Amino acid sequence: MCRCESKEVCPRYVVPFEAAPAQLSKLRRAVRSQLGSWGASAVVEEAELVATELGANVIKHVGRDAAASLVLELRERRVRLEVHDRSRSLPAPLAEACADSDECGRGLHLIASMAHDWGSVRTATGKFIWCELSLKPAGCEDRLGRAAAVLSAYRQPNNTSSLGPAALDETVTDVIADLLHWLAVQGGDPDSALGRAQMHYEAEAA
Repeated sequence: MCRCESKEVCPRYVVPFEAAPAQLSKLRRAVRSQLGSWGASAVVEEAELVATELGANVIKHVGRDAAASLVLELRERRVRLEVHDRSRSLPAPLAEACADSDECGRGLHLIASMAHDWGSVRTATGKFIWCELSLKPAGCEDRLGRAAAVLSAYRQPNNTSSLGPAALDETVTDVIADLLHWLAVQGGDPDSALGRAQMHYEAEAA
């Protein structure tokens, strides 16, 4: 059950959920609906991705069916997402995650690349991980910056700026392929997403 914490203006919206794969689509629907009602549709796709990644982290690191909650807040020029759970164990810093795992903390890298800011906080009953997305319309420079951050995180410790055209092309292809695999696991449609991405690229390039 989703609820606002105020009966008047509702800048804060809470979605309790259980940590299970089937609940991730519920989080995405709640994010899309609430941000739409706030007039913040410009960041819906990024917010859905953040909510999915943070919900998946609870499943992976806290346990299936663990009680958790997603909190959305509308702030000046930003949307804040928090996922609260009952574990007080904070995620490892990104550099540590890269050293300890072949996956290199890729979910958190994606969040960090899109977010204006993010972090984690211990509470009396557990912790929450938060992420803030800017409501400033994303222009070409913003998109290029996010893409560069994703590529840099994906191929650490390599510096993508030193890659030749062939190696850079291969890296971009790997990133796209991995994102499509990830989308399929979340129940999305890779073909549809790829088609929409191509349409957006062609429209903006024109």
